[in-house]
Amino acid sequence: MAENPPKLDNELESFRQQWRSELQSKKPESKSETSQSKKAEPSSCLKSSAPPESSQSAPKRTQVEEDEEYARSLSFDEAPPSTGGTLEQFEPPKDKKLVSALDHFEEAVEKEAIGNLGDSLKLYRKAFRLDNRVDLAYRKKHFPAAVAKPAQASSANDTVPASAAGKAPEVQQQTMSELIASFSGLAVAAAPPPVEGDPAPPCPIAELPEEILVHVFKDLAVADVGDYVRLSLVCKRFAYIVATEQQIWRRVSMGTEFGFAGMHHHWQKGVSWEPLVEEDEVEDTEFVSMQELQQHREEEKDVTTLALLPELYSSSWQKLWRHRPRIRFNGCYISTVNYIRSGGASANQVTWNSPVHIVTYYRYLRFFRDGTVISLLTTSEPGDVVHYMKKDLLEQHKGGNAAYLPSIIMQNGLKGRWRLSSTLDKPDAPLNEVEGDVFVETEGVGPKYMYRMELSMRSAGKGPRNNKLQWKGFFCYNKLTDDWAEFTLKNDKPFFFSRVKSYGIGVRDQ
Repeated sequence: MAENPPKLDNELESFRQQWRSELQSKKPESKSETSQSKKAEPSSCLKSSAPPESSQSAPKRTQVEEDEEYARSLSFDEAPPSTGGTLEQFEPPKDKKLVSALDHFEEAVEKEAIGNLGDSLKLYRKAFRLDNRVDLAYRKKHFPAAVAKPAQASSANDTVPASAAGKAPEVQQQTMSELIASFSGLAVAAAPPPVEGDPAPPCPIAELPEEILVHVFKDLAVADVGDYVRLSLVCKRFAYIVATEQQIWRRVSMGTEFGFAGMHHHWQKGVSWEPLVEEDEVEDTEFVSMQELQQHREEEKDVTTLALLPELYSSSWQKLWRHRPRIRFNGCYISTVNYIRSGGASANQVTWNSPVHIVTYYRYLRFFRDGTVISLLTTSEPGDVVHYMKKDLLEQHKGGNAAYLPSIIMQNGLKGRWRLSSTLDKPDAPLNEVEGDVFVETEGVGPKYMYRMELSMRSAGKGPRNNKLQWKGFFCYNKLTDDWAEFTLKNDKPFFFSRVKSYGIGVRDQ
């Protein structure tokens, strides 16, 4: 072969040097891009349905743990299925057709959210076999802002010098109170005309006096506090009324529908929902009727609420409603428990390992305003249970008297009663620590047993409050031997509140 001319060698050498310099300049960029992409991945997009283990000696939790637990709080807004009609209504529902890897991944996330880890693991495996980058596609679809925000920030940092970044004017953000106060002078804005140039359509609600508008809002808040709060999304004037109108929050807080007048700090019923005997409630030598005792306790509730308002909640009825511990009646509390159990090896074939089973079961608690509660332990999923946790169905299926679908699940339900903690339980505790514990007593497996749950109210997630019941103790009482035995809480997980729209405000089922 003929040797290359020196001119060609020089060109090749210069090309090699240029190519090497380009490679070296791209290396730090790729590293920075990968580090930024890792930061862009939201840590909460795939939330574990099972909360982490917690000890009772460490009540404080990190926000990540609370967010993971809050992912398990569900909302059942659909109506309960009909119990009558043709046989076509009782056909099993058709499974959702899963085609792409993203379909399998989304279905796996839904299964994980309700605690069905076995099916979710199978769906995750299928999804990653179809596409090993399906998790990125899921993030781009459901969390586009979280993925795009770091990329925009990196491009801006590359173009703007470091010296110019320090000279950028600082924008002072308004506090929430300042922002709400700026809405005070605004009126209800009418909708814009459908065609430009036409007169604006009428807005009758903008013509209402302030007193009538507040009265309408008060009636809505008594019917459903959630709908009342969502009025703040309509316009700034409504947002100002919702945030500052204390008389509405006072009515909600002092009412029996959702407020603290419906909270009980003493037993109201027996464990089997029988009325309490008057002699059991007499503490002094003088005879006191149940009506007089009940009236005295109602007055005591109002006095306690008025005493807590200025001392702990800065005289704000909204803060009192939001932060003071209370039981919710428009839904039920659900505890999803998952644990792993080793299976046996097959006797028909040679295997190198043994199967592992993921067992899932649920605990349900539904509280009623009269001081009673329904407790249920089952493997059925919440969608098949929550609409049938009613007193009439529990009485109907008790002891196997009736056996028809779909409410047959209530034959395993237990009657019980509940109350909140008071100064009698914690006489030496400060005022802000007296409330917050829930005591539940239910029937046992037999007539000689009784179960007692001791729970503590907590908050899971950034927004909601008092939507979690943390275990403190679980006991069994033998009525014949007068002995107490404690259950271990190795696998049991906290209860999380889930709203059930079919309950309404919970008055019909009392």
